[in-house]
Amino acid sequence: MKVLLVNPEFPETYWSFRHALPFEGKRSVFPPLSLMTVSSLLPKKVERRLVDLNVQSLKKSHLEWADMVFITGMLAQKKSLHEVVKQATALGKKIVLGGPYVTSTIEELPHADHIFQGEAETTLPEFFTDLDRGEAKRVYKALERPPMSISPTPDFDIVDLKRYSCMSVQYSRGCPFSCEFCDIIEIYGRVPRTKSNHQILTEFDELNRRGWRGPVFIVDDNFIGNKKNVRQLMPELVDWQKRHGHPFSLLTEASLNLADDDELLNNMRDAGFRRVFLGIETPVEESLVEAQKPQNRGNLLESVKKIQSYGMEVMGGFIVGFDNDPEDIFERQIEFIRESAIPLAMVGMLNALPDTQLWRRLEREGRLLGEDATGNNTISTLNFVTKMDPARLIAGYEGIMKTIYKPRAYYQRALDSLKRTATETKEPTPYNLLDEIKLGVIDGERKEFWRFFIQALRKHHDRMTESLRLAAMGYHFRKLNDSYDTVNSET
Repeated sequence: MKVLLVNPEFPETYWSFRHALPFEGKRSVFPPLSLMTVSSLLPKKVERRLVDLNVQSLKKSHLEWADMVFITGMLAQKKSLHEVVKQATALGKKIVLGGPYVTSTIEELPHADHIFQGEAETTLPEFFTDLDRGEAKRVYKALERPPMSISPTPDFDIVDLKRYSCMSVQYSRGCPFSCEFCDIIEIYGRVPRTKSNHQILTEFDELNRRGWRGPVFIVDDNFIGNKKNVRQLMPELVDWQKRHGHPFSLLTEASLNLADDDELLNNMRDAGFRRVFLGIETPVEESLVEAQKPQNRGNLLESVKKIQSYGMEVMGGFIVGFDNDPEDIFERQIEFIRESAIPLAMVGMLNALPDTQLWRRLEREGRLLGEDATGNNTISTLNFVTKMDPARLIAGYEGIMKTIYKPRAYYQRALDSLKRTATETKEPTPYNLLDEIKLGVIDGERKEFWRFFIQALRKHHDRMTESLRLAAMGYHFRKLNDSYDTVNSET
């Protein structure tokens, strides 16, 4: 049997970094970890190939080769997913769908011979057993969430590592918190499950053996969700990095209460964590209460500064559109982002994702507009009736984006972040200094770039590659804003 694994294309989003990648000579940020894991779950007798539409086109010959086409996808990938299904169906191929979009959407799914809902570590082997018996079902859904101990090492050989900016591994699934708008706890549960230390370090070994050097993203939605297990992992991770000469710089996502744990912060610094994404959401206490985020109480600004003091650049997620947002929410978000020195700030409008607590509350209140979310909260769309006037909300949101990604404002945050995240450990990086300097030629805001370049060279001369990475990211966000402005003006 021949199985073609297809990862649909992502649209331009905060996380795509599409406009920054050319300076690095890469096609996409992350490889499709979910399909690499699925590949490792396939029976050995199955021939398999993977096509990632974020780095290459799907050709007719790819589909003609296959007996079955496995397609995954997140909500943001749904448009591309539907197109892949259409092409494969036209050639009479068996279609197998899975992933977060398939699991949680309220929309009618495209044609599929088999559908997998939830995690596949137990259901995929069951499917192939049924298939051999001629008894394959249309829908497979795990009766319970599988332990991470049975999740295999991803198939790193099925992708061309050189096409990607960053490698991905997963340590845990689930989050102990109960944020109202979050779908992670609905899909993966509130009891974080982790891999063993041996499992995750084996994945590090595999990447190291293949010659990967540079960033590795631990993709957990909350890396510190199971603090007990993380504390047991960290000494071994620190030791692994030391023994191998620190080949990887690490980044992950965590809850803001990371700032409360000095020992963990110290271990993360020693292990080579250089960036962490925090769901800060809002500086407004009433909106945090509404969102059910008790982990974000206290002095948020000081928490960010503390994490930065351990050498970790903070990336932040922010939301406007809560019921309790005051009229000056937009100015307060801008001020907080500036004072916290967060260069990469993902600001979005609140959207109700299917089957979340927020979705269910709005449904009870009769406020849903009957539309699924787009999966991209950085565009000016709403799928529920907001308390604030929608026109005011959209205009305020767009004002935030235009303000924080103005070149001078962005570059100043980048310089402030570099100052706060000083570290003695040099970060392994694939960036080419000459490629990055091209930004000073092609960018219409090149005057601000050179102003930033000179200041970075004077104050952070030992971190110039990192400085130029931040410059390329700023260029991406400005181009992203420009594209959204074009779309909004046309609609």
